This record gives sequence, structure tokens and C-alpha cells, in this order.
Amino acid sequence: MAASEVYPPLLTNRHPDAPAGADLDKCVHCGLCLNACPTYRELGLEMDSPRGRIYQMVQVATGQMEPGESYRQHMGLCLACRGCETACPSGVPYGRLIEAARAELEAITPQPFWQRLFRNAIFSHVLTSPAWMRLLGSGLYVYEASGLRKAVHASGILKYFGKLGAIEPLAPSAEAPFFFRHIGRTFPAEGTRRYRVALLAGCIANVFFARLNEATVRVLQKNGCEVVIPEDQGCCGALHVHAGVKGQAQELARRNIDGILEGGYDAIITNAAGCGSTLKEYDHLLHSDAAYKDKAKRWVSLLKDVNEFLAGIELNQDMRPLNLVVTYQDSCHLAHGQKIRTAPRQLLQAIPGVELREMALSDLCCGSAGIYNVVHADMAASILEKKMPMANVTGASVIATANPGCMLQLRAGVARHGQDQRVVHVVELLDEAYSSVSKRV
Repeated sequence: MAASEVYPPLLTNRHPDAPAGADLDKCVHCGLCLNACPTYRELGLEMDSPRGRIYQMVQVATGQMEPGESYRQHMGLCLACRGCETACPSGVPYGRLIEAARAELEAITPQPFWQRLFRNAIFSHVLTSPAWMRLLGSGLYVYEASGLRKAVHASGILKYFGKLGAIEPLAPSAEAPFFFRHIGRTFPAEGTRRYRVALLAGCIANVFFARLNEATVRVLQKNGCEVVIPEDQGCCGALHVHAGVKGQAQELARRNIDGILEGGYDAIITNAAGCGSTLKEYDHLLHSDAAYKDKAKRWVSLLKDVNEFLAGIELNQDMRPLNLVVTYQDSCHLAHGQKIRTAPRQLLQAIPGVELREMALSDLCCGSAGIYNVVHADMAASILEKKMPMANVTGASVIATANPGCMLQLRAGVARHGQDQRVVHVVELLDEAYSSVSKRV
């Protein structure tokens, strides 16, 4: 029975960011999403399942429930992994619903002043400013390169810092020199140019995944791509969307479209599955913007995850054997958000000497989910603890994935519960296989 047959007409006009009634009506409350939901698997609470959260959204939309602190907590505890979308037989666009619910909460129930101040600093300044990212990265680089980080870990002092001490091991290493130095550059294709592509370098990735970005450039070059790193690119807005900061996400989307869309590219490429899921939904994010909705559709038609792009062309097979046993962890926003599962496996199997061993429940969230493992460290750690045995039992020496956030989480998992596996992006393994003939960026 549809929600509209149980409740009064949905009052979706009470706030423009409220979840859409038509989307809410698609949920028939069958419960097939429950086992796909990490928080329900952990807690066994209906209110922390996709079905339960949609029920609460309906209650709020019909005025039968106030969007108070309890509602905020249940919406906030969701990882937005979208595993429920894969399990749902009714096609409920849960990702859109949870994002809309959070945007509505952000607009109508402001958080305490200090939280708003902190969030504004992160979302409005750090993520959107190369200068701030350089400053943050430089500080963390000194912290690690000086030996201070190693000394802090060895001292055991982190246990006295509560939540901060628990999340510090998740902090990535700043990879100097930063990728910012390549912004605005064009890298020629090796051999005959077959494609001209734009690579989105991200925001955080410029500092913390600079080597991954460089590896991505080299792999694309090896496959006949002229690779442009557009000067006018910026943060994609994914973290803003997930946190309910919709207005800023829309502005970032417009900025990227204005700076990149008319560059004459065959494809616009990202190597971050979490970013890619949002980038591919710019048309939804800007659907009510008359000046940008058609541009956003064109943008989406060009946007490709790097695995998707490489698996869709004639891959350069001039690789050396790596002789590795590899298992693959599906990044949630690639498998569930973008519906891409075969491409990364196809690329791994194309590498000589790679034996791919599938792990059980490879598409169950690892607990990363953007900044979820920082905001909800205990829940993320519990999810990760149950994930790692599935990787361990494969006997693989390498865990491959397709998203930088997943890489950080899985590296923490290896440190706590693993078997000294190496955690890499699929593209990094391709780069290693090409390395005997690749020119270093």
C-alpha cells in the first residue's frame, strides 16, 4: 500500500528542500532494504533503517511529527551509502530523500552556534579554498615528516583525547608536492591521441591523494588521452550535499559547469566514486535552475568515473605482470549510486598476473561515507570491524577500491583488524602495470 493511501496528502510545499512526496510514495514498506542497511544491521532498530527513516519523513511531511532532535539524529546516523537503492524493488530514490531531509533540517532547525561556526569554516572556506587546503596540508605534512605524529602514537597520549584521539589515526598523510602544481596543465597523450579529457582533481585529493591523481593522469595518457587539468575547477559539492548544505553545493556545481563544460572534452573524468555520484546528479541538484538545468544535463552526459571510462574503451594491454592476489571492495557510491560494478573488476582482470578473489558482501559499506567516520566514529569503527574479516578470508595481499575515502577507512581497518594488506585504488594498480613504460608526471 502506498504511503499516500495511509497518510493525508503530503505537505511537500511547506519547505522547498523537503523530500518530494512522489518519491516518498514509492516506498511500500516491504523491508527488503533492511539487510542492506549498515545501521540497521548494527542496531536492529526500525527507526535507523531506510524504511523507518522514510516513515519518519512522511510523518514530518504530513505534520504528524516535528523535525526535532530525535529526527535529526536518525537522519544523521544514516551513512547515505544507498545500498537500499540496490535492494529496493520499487525504485525508491533513497539517496535523494535523505539528502532532502537533511537540507530541510539544515534550513528549519539551525544547529548550535559553535557547530554552525565550525561547519561554515569547513564547507565555506576549507573545502572551497586552495589556499586553506595548502595551509592545512602543509601543517599535517610537518606534523608527520617531523616525526611528531609517530611520537604521539607511540606515547599513547591519544587515548586521553576522547573522540579526537579515536579519529586521529584516520587522518590521511599529506602528499607533498601537492597536486595543485598541475592545475591548469595539459598532458599529451602517449602515442596517437584518441581522446581529449578533463580530469577533476577534487579538493581534498589535491593534498591527500596527489599521487593517485598523478597515477590517473599517467594511465589516461597511456590509453591515448590528452589530459587537461582545468584551471577553473573546484570542490564538487558532494560533502555539502550529504550534510544538507544544498545552497553551497548548487553554487559549486554552477562554478564547475561554467569553468569546464565548454572545453570541448570527450569526457570529464573523476577518480573518486563519492564525488562522481554527486557530479552525475548535477542535473537533479540544478533541476529548478532555468539557466543551468540544460547545461547540467550536458555535464552529466560527459561525466565518467575513471573505471567506467577505461573499461569502455580499447584498453592498452602493454602491461607488465604484477603477480598479486587482489580482492575488490565496492565503493558504495560507485556500486549503488552510479550502478557500476563490472568495470573495476574488468580492469583488474586485464592486468597480467593479477588473481582477483571476490570477498563476501563486497558492496556492504566499510563505514567511511564522506566524513561519517569522523562524525560517527564509533558506528563507523563497528561497521569496519565486521567488514575486515571478509577481506581477510580471501587471503589477498591487496585490497583494491575506487574511492579515496574508502581507501582511508580500509587502511585503518588493516591497521586494526587486517593482515598487513596494501590498500590501493584500481587505477594505482594499472599505473604499476604500466610503470615500465610510463613517463612519470
